[in-house]
Amino acid sequence: MYKKHLGFIFNIIALGLFFPGILLTMFSLKMDMAASISGSALTSTLVDKELSIMATIQELWNDQRLLVAGLIFVFSVGIPLLKSVLVTFAYFTKNCIRESRLLRFVASIGKWSMADVFVVAVFLAILSTNHADTASTEQFNIFGFKIALDMSTQTLSAAGEGFYYFSAYCLLALIGSQFSLAYLRTKEKTKI
Repeated sequence: MYKKHLGFIFNIIALGLFFPGILLTMFSLKMDMAASISGSALTSTLVDKELSIMATIQELWNDQRLLVAGLIFVFSVGIPLLKSVLVTFAYFTKNCIRESRLLRFVASIGKWSMADVFVVAVFLAILSTNHADTASTEQFNIFGFKIALDMSTQTLSAAGEGFYYFSAYCLLALIGSQFSLAYLRTKEKTKI
């Protein structure tokens, strides 16, 4: 019986981590460009973004990338919330058959909800590396004057606190689901 309670507790803690995980900054990205013409310098920030999962979904939606926005929403928001609601309902139900069906359904969609971990991995794979400065120098002759043009860019990215909350959510929800399934298996063995 303790496995049932542990599964529920882990899922509730995971749910508490879930909301900061989708609302706080998942990653930040900053890209600067600098140009120097014969000693005169110009610096400009090309990109300076801090995005959470929900802000990313909204930005993709606004940019008419509906499929990607929908997939991220379903796998990173919809399925995790559905799982939490079903585990909570299964915990409080008195009907053993309903509880068993709910937990089995949660286990079956749990495989699909691993896509939320994949989403986090994709975010980091794309944006987690800091790109070294890139620089190029060109020389021009204009009306007998030599002009040197130096161009450089720097890209910096970092995981935000939302990444850590969301990662903790994923791990605790997985542990909670495993306890719930262990409880279900133990319960079925005692009936045989």
